[in-house]
Amino acid sequence: MKVGDPNRPMRVTPARETTTRKKGASKAASAATASGDAVSVMGIPEVELTPKVREAIMTLMAEVDTLRRDLEGAMHRIDELESLADSDVLLPVLNRRAFVRELTRIKDFGERYGLKASLIYIDLNDFKVINDKFGHAGGDKALMDLTAILKKNLRDSDVLGRLGGDEFGIILPSADEKMAHQKAQSLVKQVEKHVTQYDGNKIKISLSYGAYALEQGEQVDTAIARADKAMFEQKRNRKSSE
Repeated sequence: MKVGDPNRPMRVTPARETTTRKKGASKAASAATASGDAVSVMGIPEVELTPKVREAIMTLMAEVDTLRRDLEGAMHRIDELESLADSDVLLPVLNRRAFVRELTRIKDFGERYGLKASLIYIDLNDFKVINDKFGHAGGDKALMDLTAILKKNLRDSDVLGRLGGDEFGIILPSADEKMAHQKAQSLVKQVEKHVTQYDGNKIKISLSYGAYALEQGEQVDTAIARADKAMFEQKRNRKSSE
């Protein structure tokens, strides 16, 4: 919910909090008065400030300062909650909802300025076998290692997200399909060199991928589905050649 939303329920301040705030404001006002500050307050000349007016103004200023700090804290908390809402529950990557949003943004930007972008759809091979043999904790460790390898070998401008289970998506701004294939093949080699260590066991992991260049006017869901289809075709070809 955004700050300033007319539908946002009003916060009722508890009496104890109000009393505490007033005490704090009164202390601030007393301190300001005791300092003998001769500078005008809020544009009001010193000669027009009676002690009561000065105290009232300083009390209001202290309350405004408290409210400002409260607002800054609330905005910081909102930023934290938005970040959590975009993150995958297990891995340090975007969840599917946030990934689709970023894909939409990059696609729209590319269409506006004539820039290319591509999508890589990744699937961890034999993930069910890993889960069955080493348990879900072993499968989670394999996913974490895969994520670390992918993040290490991507550009800052690339976007990585978990699309579900053992499936990931990578957005490559300013990249055509050939470049996407080259990047995917490089990632495959990096993953195949790695051995996941879990509970005294060694787990070899590998991946299948589909590379797809975004097309003008294409729906984002369609682009993801086509990259997914390309990944399954590669996976089927890999299994038939084994």
